[in-house]
Amino acid sequence: MRSEVKHFVLDTNVLLHDPGSIFNFQENTVYIPIDVLEELDHFKTDLSEKGRNSRMVIRALDELRRNGDILQGVEVNDLGGRLCILIDFECDLPKGLQTANTDNRIIMAARYLRDKRGANAVFVSMDINARVKAEALSIAAEDYQHEKVDFNELYTGFFKTEETFKECGLSEQFEREFYANQMMIRGGFLEGKYDPARDNIIRPRYNNTSPWGISALNIEQECALELLMDDSVQLVSLVGRAGTGKTLLALAAGLHKVTEEQKYKKVLIMRPIMPVGKDIGYLPGSKENKLENWMEPVFDNLDFLIDCNDLGKKNRLYFMDSEIIELEALTFIRGRSISSQFIIIDEAQNLTPHEVKTIVSRAGSNSKIILNGDPYQIDNPYLDEASNGLTYLIERFKGQEIYGHVTLEKSERSRLASLAAKIL
Repeated sequence: MRSEVKHFVLDTNVLLHDPGSIFNFQENTVYIPIDVLEELDHFKTDLSEKGRNSRMVIRALDELRRNGDILQGVEVNDLGGRLCILIDFECDLPKGLQTANTDNRIIMAARYLRDKRGANAVFVSMDINARVKAEALSIAAEDYQHEKVDFNELYTGFFKTEETFKECGLSEQFEREFYANQMMIRGGFLEGKYDPARDNIIRPRYNNTSPWGISALNIEQECALELLMDDSVQLVSLVGRAGTGKTLLALAAGLHKVTEEQKYKKVLIMRPIMPVGKDIGYLPGSKENKLENWMEPVFDNLDFLIDCNDLGKKNRLYFMDSEIIELEALTFIRGRSISSQFIIIDEAQNLTPHEVKTIVSRAGSNSKIILNGDPYQIDNPYLDEASNGLTYLIERFKGQEIYGHVTLEKSERSRLASLAAKIL
């Protein structure tokens, strides 16, 4: 028996997050209030990801309007789903809510569909406060769930057991599914990583390696180094709270691969420009001068590596001037093809799924990409631990033979940092 068709009113932030969202509501009807179109028009000239997504939505709507009267509704998928532009939807709001406020008017659209048309209306927004206001008006409200991952069930990248691994048939022995490059740990020791072709373990190759003097301090770091040093694993993601060693391990491995093995031409480091606290505004100088302020967390790790290796006058400027390390803004990555580089994307939890797709798809031949992040520390107001690009990538890529992941659980920065990450 077919369930009742729902009428989803989309907030602007949903379209800016996923420009394909209008096609993702199955057999239901999607409404875009005229106020959302006005906001999209405002964003369309922006050079950021929001601007790009705004233009994509506008082009999709232009294409759909050719299929019929978009005010009455046009089909958007093979399931009978429809899309409508909603223009005239005035209805009274309680005192305290201003009709001049765009968010309130979009919520009014859902209320109009419910009260005036008797529709099973649902307001969809990634703005928590907007959803709270809608619920306060007795309007059903939902977060946009299409690209969300069950964070509590997120793939950790390793399997721990006390049993002895047999010579073959691990999936039968443990009666569960394993993934390519999943790290296998027995009794606190790394046994190797899983090979689906043999249904068995490939023994560790880099367990005695200390790139740039950095040795693993715990079993998760040992797993991370195994993936970072393996050139056949072209994409690696590292998740962990502050102080677990994500950036330090990636940077040490990258410098080893560039300077010692000469496997890659340089270490390319990128971070999303996402301030903690109030934005400090315009920064003078060249691109490199501007980026240095955002890259200080990376430079802290570089300074530590320089001290560990007693490099004397070879300070951070030496690595920049000699082009061993290059800094780049994620803003400029579209259209590039990055070959023969060890690419580190720091703070990847602040990226959307589409931004992560854009970055990973830039990798040229003989490049390796490392994505680091802490999904518990997200500064993007429309992302959370379940919807950010890093967790989305982990869920989608697990099992691919060129991908590996490790969740780092123990902070090694200091006792104070470990305690802060745990209790604050």
